[in-house]
Amino acid sequence: MLTSLYVRHFAVVEEAEIAFGPGLTVVSGETGAGKSLLVDALMLLAGARADSGMVRAGSDRAELAAEFDLAGLPEARDWLRREELDEDGACQLRRVIRAEGSSRAWINGRPANASQLGELATLLLEIHGQHEHQALLARAHQLALLDAYAGNETLVAQVRELATQWRELGARVRKLSGGEDRGQRLELLRHELDELEQWALPPAELAELETSHKRLANAGRLAEGAAGVVELLDGDSEFALRRALGRAQAELGKLATLDDRLAPLQELLAGAEIQLAEAADGLGRYAQDVDLDPERYAQVDTHLAHLHELGRRHRLPVDELHDKLAALRTELAELEGAGEALLQVEAQRERLRHDYAKAAGTLSQARHAAAARLGEEVSALMAELGMAGGRLEASLETVDGDEPDAQGRERCELLVSANPGQPLRPLRKVASGGELARISLAIEVATLGKDTVGSMVFDEVDTGIGGAVAEVVGQKLRALGGSRQVLCVTHLPQVAAQGHAHLRVVKQSDGDSTRTAIEKLSAQGRRDELARMLGGVEITRETRAHAKQMLERAQTA
Repeated sequence: MLTSLYVRHFAVVEEAEIAFGPGLTVVSGETGAGKSLLVDALMLLAGARADSGMVRAGSDRAELAAEFDLAGLPEARDWLRREELDEDGACQLRRVIRAEGSSRAWINGRPANASQLGELATLLLEIHGQHEHQALLARAHQLALLDAYAGNETLVAQVRELATQWRELGARVRKLSGGEDRGQRLELLRHELDELEQWALPPAELAELETSHKRLANAGRLAEGAAGVVELLDGDSEFALRRALGRAQAELGKLATLDDRLAPLQELLAGAEIQLAEAADGLGRYAQDVDLDPERYAQVDTHLAHLHELGRRHRLPVDELHDKLAALRTELAELEGAGEALLQVEAQRERLRHDYAKAAGTLSQARHAAAARLGEEVSALMAELGMAGGRLEASLETVDGDEPDAQGRERCELLVSANPGQPLRPLRKVASGGELARISLAIEVATLGKDTVGSMVFDEVDTGIGGAVAEVVGQKLRALGGSRQVLCVTHLPQVAAQGHAHLRVVKQSDGDSTRTAIEKLSAQGRRDELARMLGGVEITRETRAHAKQMLERAQTA
């Protein structure tokens, strides 16, 4: 739901911030005051093309921003999450249009392009009355709307899932068959397997090989270093540790004869002398046993060199080559046994084809039945909305080809004739903005609550009508506002009276400049505005009484 709209230096609007609530909000004002500027601002925030003429004269840029409550819009939340533009459940669209014609856009404070604005906007609101910004004009949306009207959600999901499984099995068939290069792939797999089987090692063996390589590469240094340490511990030098420790032990023995409290310390030195001797013996044996084997070192070095070369070729760390070996074995086995596997997969595909045909057939029947009902219901509503003799038909066109299609076997095109005797034409090709808006209103009322868009904007919905038809239009809009948010720009009091809230657009001029202000009307303000819409230039007491009566009747209906 749209919660607020902010515009600054936009056309004749210097600055305005409007809060919106649920239900039907009507927008009125004198001719030329700029009533449709709100719609224009929303179109720009929905990705419409911008130009410098939209910037207020004397300003360097126009700024637009809208905030939406996504509580009832899971598809919009999912889209923001996929695009990594989500922000704690918030949704703010912002656009800046510069005087030279360039523009920039943001979604939740992050830079976005016009395409992203358009994709998100189709999940947030529908704008009726301008061809290029109506989700209802898209054939995919029309089919989805028909399915929602018919309650086909379970069938549509089943058909989509079966078609997805069919595509996945098709990819499996292509992989198993190997195409024209199957022989080359088999030859390559066998060659790669031979290499990996010769050189790839499990993690533990690889760690041992690397340890051996390190030890063999430093064998000379290890032997020399161990011998040097032995010399420090138990060499011929008078500074060798065992000699020094022996002298210390002898001296402490003499002192212990004078004070027996030194005896435990003498025992510690004796223990240290034993450990020192063991360390020297162990190091001596290590120095003699160090593997100075150049041939073994060359073998280990060659093995590691092959591993690193294989790692570069397969673009993997050397410790993952053993897993690659297992994967290639599986692929080779599949290709070599492709004949039997292909038979199994083809059997699965045949079962899927049968299941899909059954589900798609049931969906087709439901769609055709719903299309007839929808056409009749919308045609009746069109008559109520001042298009007597007009009719709508939901035409279903069978998709060519026998492969399972995720959308089913049909595509939907809404065809309309606005006047008696006129041929049916696609809804997207209807020329009159007012007629298109009223037809859209009829469709929305007929499918009330079936689509997922939370906000609808109607511009020019009451063009060319009046009297009782205008009152019916207002009633339908109010009914629509009972289940979702509706914004309607109108010049008819019969429509304006039906609103749950009322905004007035006023043009002000001081002789040098012109400004447009947007204000939310109180109950008294609504009566005065309805009186103006009823009476024109001269507003009498009778006009005000009529406005009050009209408002009270609409609000209590």
